[in-house]
Amino acid sequence: MIMPRPTTAQLSYGSCTVIFSTLAMLLLSQTSSGVGIAVIAVSALMLGLLVAMTVPMPKRPRVVAVRKPAGAEREQAEEPVLTRP
Repeated sequence: MIMPRPTTAQLSYGSCTVIFSTLAMLLLSQTSSGVGIAVIAVSALMLGLLVAMTVPMPKRPRVVAVRKPAGAEREQAEEPVLTRP
């Protein structure tokens, strides 16, 4: 299964979520330990991924091939052609 490329909206929403949630969690927790910062960073990345994946994908128009029946070309060629004398 081929995974579609992320859209601009998905990249934007995901990136903004990571940045703002990281800043908010760091300011609210007031942690200074490396483990705390790592937990916050991983949490922000997971939240950004979740937000990016829930942005709806644009619907692409469906292309439908129209085929003529096999005998359609022969029927048109066999029709009488009206000519003026």
